[in-house]
Amino acid sequence: MRRILIVGAGQSGLQLALGLQARDYDVTLLSNRTPDEMRSGRVTSTQVMFGTALRHERELGLGFWEDRAPAIEGLGLSVAGPPLPATAPAGRVRRIVDWVGRLDAPARSVDQRLKMAGWLETFAARGGKLVLHGATVCDLDFFAGRYDLVLVAAGKGELVSLFDRDPARSPYAAPQRCLALAYVHGLGPRPEHPEYDAVRCTLVPGVGELLVIPALTLSGRADILFWEGLPGGPLDVFGTGENPAEHLARMLELIERYAPWEYGRATQVELTDPRATLTGRYTPTVRDPVGRLPSGGLVLGIGDAVVVDDPVTGQGANSAAKCAAACLAAIVERGDEPFDEPWMRSVSARHWSTTARHATRWTNTMLAPLPLHAQRLIGAASGCQPVADRFANGYDDPADFEGWFYEEGRAEAYLREVGGG
Repeated sequence: MRRILIVGAGQSGLQLALGLQARDYDVTLLSNRTPDEMRSGRVTSTQVMFGTALRHERELGLGFWEDRAPAIEGLGLSVAGPPLPATAPAGRVRRIVDWVGRLDAPARSVDQRLKMAGWLETFAARGGKLVLHGATVCDLDFFAGRYDLVLVAAGKGELVSLFDRDPARSPYAAPQRCLALAYVHGLGPRPEHPEYDAVRCTLVPGVGELLVIPALTLSGRADILFWEGLPGGPLDVFGTGENPAEHLARMLELIERYAPWEYGRATQVELTDPRATLTGRYTPTVRDPVGRLPSGGLVLGIGDAVVVDDPVTGQGANSAAKCAAACLAAIVERGDEPFDEPWMRSVSARHWSTTARHATRWTNTMLAPLPLHAQRLIGAASGCQPVADRFANGYDDPADFEGWFYEEGRAEAYLREVGGG
């Protein structure tokens, strides 16, 4: 029986560990937190799992919360009009674009405190070897010779230093957004579609983006309010010293000013729990997937250890799930052959070329000022449902944007084809 060590108990690490366990591999998982610590901790992320990622979970029997998490049937986009002076009354901004695309398959969002704790308990209950330890490079150096394969799925901490930044695939050298989020109860429905749930994204040119995400948290149905602000801009006002109530109040003030159509349904919200807020920023980065230990041993990076995209397009958890699925298939296909460096690089190269590069390109495109043809596509979706639907479903399959979104000629041809020109 092949022995495999996985470091990191997030989406990619746990999904892969549970998948290998189901195929009778001898799996050891290193986690720096217990399930109880996960549940009682601060929220760690936003996340929307689209159809493909949910299918990977379902195939492993891991869709534990699908009957409880809101079924997200659409993805809507609004564009705010020109920003008003700071002295202007709140609520005066108007939408110049507003539409919602329907998803081919429902998406879902489950608070990772709930999800990862449940998966970790499942791994242990099924006989998995769980080691509660914050691993260092020295630890991996000690462990490496005892396993046929060592994988690092931790996107933060010392272990990330094992994987060199790939400058050709990492155009940004600094964070492109400052992030602030809150999980809340009491948000009303969007009046345009009260009969179904949708992720709503508001683009505020020159300021940032607001995402509103239906979700399931520890205390039941919730919504995530998520600001992405340009560093140094009017949304870059969240600090570590404010308490959760102050954090939420500040988020709502900014929603009232820059997205009043969302503020109207948020006047009665309250935090889901005392640890339901988060701030931060990080640099989008792609790293070399193979790390070399001081002793010369090799480790394979997966998920956030290798590809870190800004959350503006909701690709992080989806990319991690797809990476875990690809890695599981490659390990099983390898049989008894050694997990050597050529194999590691071939697995990563295949995942990058078929999946990860598309999510990264899409995300980096949405972080930058959009070219005129892309703006025209977004505007055209207001009066052409096929454009809105295709845009929405691109969040599940970002590879599709290659055919119509990035190049002006293809964009114009597509609009003529669907009658949206």
